[in-house]
Amino acid sequence: MTARMKTLGIDRLSPDERLELIQEIYESLDAEHPDEALSDGQREELDRRLATFSANPATAVSWEVVEAEALARIRK
Repeated sequence: MTARMKTLGIDRLSPDERLELIQEIYESLDAEHPDEALSDGQREELDRRLATFSANPATAVSWEVVEAEALARIRK
């Protein structure tokens, strides 16, 4: 653990609280530079996926299903 983490009290946070903090920090960076968040290639890929979804929304899988399947693989 670094001195900065101890000084800020991060070392006293639970793992879940640290993950929440990471998310908050990441979102704050994205909010300051929204145009720099994605590369051109990433933006093109997202546009491609959105077009695929728009053409056939029934093929989409909900986050809940993706999360459940990922957690099931981890727990095997």
